[in-house]
Parts: sequence; structure tokens; C-alpha cells
Amino acid sequence: MTKQLKTNIPAPDFEGVDTRGNTVQLSDFRGRKIIVLVFNRGFM
Repeated sequence: MTKQLKTNIPAPDFEGVDTRGNTVQLSDFRGRKIIVLVFNRGFM
């Protein structure tokens, strides 16, 4: 089961791959203002 996040608590660190194939972690951006856009595609 997925753990529910609470408000006003820092997000847990996670990593992903950028468009150039480089591994990036959320902690790489700590202290900087960032915007995360998420597009959810619905399937019919």
C-alpha cells in the first residue's frame, strides 16, 4: 500500500531519469525554487 503524504512535510527523496538519460534526485534541487508539472493521461 502507498504511504499517504502529509501537508507541510518535505517530500521524500526520490530519483528519476531526465530527458538526457542522467539520473537526478529530488535532493539535487533542495533549497531551489522548482516547478514540477505532471500530466496524467487517461485511458479509455
